[in-house]
Amino acid sequence: MNRLLPFIGFALIVALLAFGIHWNRSHDMNWVPSPLIDKPAPEFNLPLLYEPTKTVARRDLLGKPWLLNVFGSWCVTCQDEHPVLMAYAKKLGVPLIGMDWKDDPDTAKRWLAQFGNPYDTIIVDENGKAGIDFGVYGAPETYLVDAQGVIRYKHIGNLTPDIIARELKPAIAKLGKEAP
Repeated sequence: MNRLLPFIGFALIVALLAFGIHWNRSHDMNWVPSPLIDKPAPEFNLPLLYEPTKTVARRDLLGKPWLLNVFGSWCVTCQDEHPVLMAYAKKLGVPLIGMDWKDDPDTAKRWLAQFGNPYDTIIVDENGKAGIDFGVYGAPETYLVDAQGVIRYKHIGNLTPDIIARELKPAIAKLGKEAP
């Protein structure tokens, strides 16, 4: 029996390693839970990209669900996501608010002129403070906020047609069922 102990120990280590490798591959390692899910969206009052003397605050968006898409003209992944936003923005059934994050507004305007503007409204978070309040890790990120101003969904990274179909549209539809 004592001769089998090293073999049993080795077999146990191999089994634990195999389980760990399988577990890591079966879970999305890019998924980061947001502590803001089911919490009120942070307060903000940010200038509009095309009318910087006017601002939009969180309270201005209450009353209907909305999507907040954090982007920047400097963001390569945002450029990959942009054609998807152009194709799906009007089909989602909720306003799409763009947050130009840590970006020069003039550069953002040129970028949108080149690639198109899928947004209903664009707010500017040039210093990044509102993004910090939202818990932004990096652009692009998308938040679904309900009519009462509560964050119900967050996606880190670029939206794809598959993510929109599997995650975002069902989350939006669920908000419609919860309406009074």
